[in-house]
Amino acid sequence: MERKLPNLIPGADLTGSRIEQLSTPIPVIDEDRLAANIARVQAYMDGQGKAFRPHIKTHKVPALAEQQVAAGAKGINCQKVTEAEIFADAGFDDILITFNILGPEKLERLVALNEQISGLKVAADNDVTVRGLSEAFASASRPLVVLVECDTGGGRCGVQSPEAAQALAEAIVAAPSLTFGGLLTYPKAFSEEAVEVFFSSTLKLLEGKGIACPVVSNGGTPSLFEAGKVTSATEHRAGTYIYNDRAMVRSGHCSYDDCAMHILATVVSRPTEDRAVTDAGSKALTSDLLGFDDFGYVVDYPDAVITGLSEEHGVLDLSKCAPDARPQIGERIRIIPNHTCVVSNLVDHMVFHRNGVVTRVEAVAARGRVW
Repeated sequence: MERKLPNLIPGADLTGSRIEQLSTPIPVIDEDRLAANIARVQAYMDGQGKAFRPHIKTHKVPALAEQQVAAGAKGINCQKVTEAEIFADAGFDDILITFNILGPEKLERLVALNEQISGLKVAADNDVTVRGLSEAFASASRPLVVLVECDTGGGRCGVQSPEAAQALAEAIVAAPSLTFGGLLTYPKAFSEEAVEVFFSSTLKLLEGKGIACPVVSNGGTPSLFEAGKVTSATEHRAGTYIYNDRAMVRSGHCSYDDCAMHILATVVSRPTEDRAVTDAGSKALTSDLLGFDDFGYVVDYPDAVITGLSEEHGVLDLSKCAPDARPQIGERIRIIPNHTCVVSNLVDHMVFHRNGVVTRVEAVAARGRVW
């Protein structure tokens, strides 16, 4: 007999249930906090006169992207071709993929995606990528829009100077079957002044060559509310803001009360007075530290420290908790993860609630789409 996983069935099976009834470990999303996060960021971007393009890697759920667009967002940001395919199939037309796309299989899928939707855009930071894109689209019915990715201090991908950005833009303009779409960056947080210097310098160089730059795209959640300082930017991209997490609290972007995702976990052991063990390990919380010394914030016991994770267990140090304020075996606790985006890629469905009552279950449709 086929058996279904408990409490993970999408649709009405869980609607109206209390989240305390759910099998753990499981992430749950507070509907009101989610909606408030969407509205707060969109209102800021509207006030700054900038288009806002949410990054769907945080949630990977088309229904949530629909909420973001309904609030005023302009298109969406994906990281991989297969992610973009899921959202194109869900009806999204304006999609930016912020990744160097290489290899015959990915390029073949990218060509097909460009035939399916009219608003596809990608990023590139090197000649190899640009040549590959140009060759792949040689017989396509319409050109591919390509933005130059700039390293403005983030230390990841991106050309290293305004002069290099200009040179790559010229290569895109000259390449058959490609259209230059603009500039983008994923910067270090709170480096808006440096981003503006890079962008404004590049724009002057492009202007001198007679190259129009339709889009100047900035990014990131941690210092999102400083985005107005990048006056050259026409749009901003961010993902984590929709749920928020412990790292966003540390950056000052939000408070714990703005974190829409909690991981529900059950205490399964109390081997000693100072140690508890939960059923939420690295497969539920992720092992991302992001500069922390521990693996999440325990909402119900803020003095407890998650000192270690194995695959299925989380170890809590309770030594800083008062003797009469320590979790007991069988107790449910709520944990705010260090990095919410990774959690989304660990589960097939996300449970949403309002005041502890389940409102809906959504499939994490783009889970595992990492190529």
